[in-house]
Amino acid sequence: MNPSAPSIKGLIKIHKQDQPIRPVVNWRNAPAYLLSKLFTSKMNHLSHLPYVFNIKNTHDLIQNLNDNPMLPHYTPVPLDNTNFYSNIPVTKTKIILTNILKHELVNSQTQQEILRWYDVITKQIYFSHNKNIIIQQHGLATGAPSSGLTAEIFLQHVEHLHLAHLTHKHHIINYCRYVDDIFLVLYSTRTGIQSILKDFNVLHPKLQFTAETEKGHDLNYLDIAIQRTPTNIRNAIYRKPTFTHIIIPYNSSHPTHYKYAAIRFMFHRLNSYNLQHEEYQHELKIIHNILQNNSFPHEIPQNPYS
Repeated sequence: MNPSAPSIKGLIKIHKQDQPIRPVVNWRNAPAYLLSKLFTSKMNHLSHLPYVFNIKNTHDLIQNLNDNPMLPHYTPVPLDNTNFYSNIPVTKTKIILTNILKHELVNSQTQQEILRWYDVITKQIYFSHNKNIIIQQHGLATGAPSSGLTAEIFLQHVEHLHLAHLTHKHHIINYCRYVDDIFLVLYSTRTGIQSILKDFNVLHPKLQFTAETEKGHDLNYLDIAIQRTPTNIRNAIYRKPTFTHIIIPYNSSHPTHYKYAAIRFMFHRLNSYNLQHEEYQHELKIIHNILQNNSFPHEIPQNPYS
């Protein structure tokens, strides 16, 4: 009823070199917010995207790695998409979207309506800061409910066009992606990281990737630390250097299920990430330290809602 310009704030990534700023845009009161949600809902129903290379979460990644053993001459390489949403080409994605709607045999009137929604949403790429209106020059609106699905449509199109060729050329053993973070396993004696990075960076003028290399035989992806051994890999929980042991204290006035939410998550992660004995015991010790530091009882009830 009373829309306002999306507002932007910055979160400093103090755990990264040069401390870059992550822009965070609040789109809740934007004029096109509800239209963006409607577009997402409608396209999820109509598009039937294959999600062939996507992983849903860390557990899915671990299962993927277990199904594809890591041999000594294989090298894992995470790729990160730089400035993701602002680099998605809006005009090209509209063409892809049009072809999807035609392929799904959506009637012409519905096609035209959805494409009009798309035009309206993708033109709402402005935000306010210190009472100034700033217009984003390219890409999708950060914070819009539809941006994730729209970017996914474009990335899956790029994968469909180029991944088979790149896999053959660079001897890619495994490829999976979580949103814009790619995880590759390469045949290291037949290709190099810089060579594959060069080819990924010419897939589209707007897409630019950076690669993270192993430190020793370790690297981090999502919330796990992956250690390569001569015969396979070992998993451990990864926490950023900025991690603190602070959660909602037990003696606070928050609802009980809020206070136990973090604990339930930590124990679920502990028992589902296929950790080796040493990593399991180390993680268990961290959890108990967190409980102690936040005044939780020593005995955690089986039902945190009780």
